[in-house]
Amino acid sequence: MAGITVLFEGEIAFSHKDYLVNELKAIQNLEIIFREKIDPEAYKLASKADVLVSGHPTDELLKAATNLKLHIVPFAGVQHVTERFREINKSRKVILVNAHWNDYPTAQHAVALLLALTNRLIHYHENMVTGKWRVFEDGFASMPLRDRNIGLLGYGRVNRLTHRFLAGFDCSFGALKRSWQGFDDELPTPVKRYTPDEFHSFLSWADILIIAMPMTPGTEGLIKTGELGLLGPDGLLVNVSRGKLLEEEDLYNALKERLIAGAGLDVWYNYRPEPDARGRKYPYESQHPFHELPNVVLSPHRGASPIKSLRRWGEVIENIRRFTQGKELINVVDLEHGY
Repeated sequence: MAGITVLFEGEIAFSHKDYLVNELKAIQNLEIIFREKIDPEAYKLASKADVLVSGHPTDELLKAATNLKLHIVPFAGVQHVTERFREINKSRKVILVNAHWNDYPTAQHAVALLLALTNRLIHYHENMVTGKWRVFEDGFASMPLRDRNIGLLGYGRVNRLTHRFLAGFDCSFGALKRSWQGFDDELPTPVKRYTPDEFHSFLSWADILIIAMPMTPGTEGLIKTGELGLLGPDGLLVNVSRGKLLEEEDLYNALKERLIAGAGLDVWYNYRPEPDARGRKYPYESQHPFHELPNVVLSPHRGASPIKSLRRWGEVIENIRRFTQGKELINVVDLEHGY
């Protein structure tokens, strides 16, 4: 077998290089290279790489990787690279795959956000911190989950786990999936199945919406005021997917005006916010101060925590093994659909 070169780029891979080398040492004729940062030396090394493992490759790095056959994004989100790989594949074949190691912690985080929201945990925690003991205010009663209709927007690995985690709460479940053809997974409880052409019917049925779906050109801005209104005034929303699936202004106004009852949000709109006059950074427009709303639970995109877990490399390692053996790869990204 001809030698194969794998280039791992990034701080996390560099910190785990001993583990990765040990896990891949059984593969013959495999050269493994690590670069902590993308720099001129990385461009030189990229020219010999058959496989590149990089979450945020620069255009220069991809251009330098003239021998590249497989690119592995070591996490789930690929919306930032799909267009570039569409262009690359017009002239040469490069397979793009991702990794879903974050499915369990993200589903756990979705449930945590929902329970914090329904049980008003943040509000009463803050009361306790300021010495308010057993002050039960109107409008801040807990909201039982029992008998609610939980709509799972996207039914990939995150929301399937979310379904399993919530299955004991005596709720009804519905899910919207791009296609149910061939889907035969064992489900923890029955699920009402919807497809994209039934999107509004799905939202009308649900009164809790948990979003765990990819952002693509077809899903960006998918949810606006009209869609939020379908959840009803008792509606709750949890988003562990991508902020821009929902129109920022519409979501803020829906919460402020109580078009829906509340939201748990882990994903946002501006990941490089400028500090305000007091040095505070908020990942949304200043005219949409989500942090001032009493009916939200805010989280700084940490659903995938702990990001340095060694579990993150399981599917990466498996795909490298399969590539060296000429076997079918897992988590191959459909560039046409963007996921």
